[in-house]
Amino acid sequence: MNDARLIVVARVNNTEDERKVERAIKNIFPEIKLCLVKDAEAGRIMKGEAQGFLGLSNFRELLRRERIRAAARSQMFLSIMEGSIIISLNKQAAFVGRVSFASDSESPLGSITVKLECADPVSAIWWLTQDSTSKVA
Repeated sequence: MNDARLIVVARVNNTEDERKVERAIKNIFPEIKLCLVKDAEAGRIMKGEAQGFLGLSNFRELLRRERIRAAARSQMFLSIMEGSIIISLNKQAAFVGRVSFASDSESPLGSITVKLECADPVSAIWWLTQDSTSKVA
């Protein structure tokens, strides 16, 4: 399952400190390398990418620790699109190290968009949300 590509994007609003947006993303995905991109239409965007599933290990652990694996699994299964899983996380929750699925309309500061491109999204979801005592096939 190393054939994955993780892409994380969050808009940095004019009222936000870019370091705080970076911290929010790094609290969930600490291994990801981030950069600030200026877009003519969207303004400032914090963007990062990681190869393989290493970049997802902290996210996986947070789902387990917060005991939201079943809810996360349901949300991710609804988010499968053509070889990808695309989810949105609440930026404010991420800033304090919590995982909360949300849309931009539910997040006053916008959300963190997470896209996982992989050959088998279903297996990736099960890996992310499996019970830590379960054996991996």
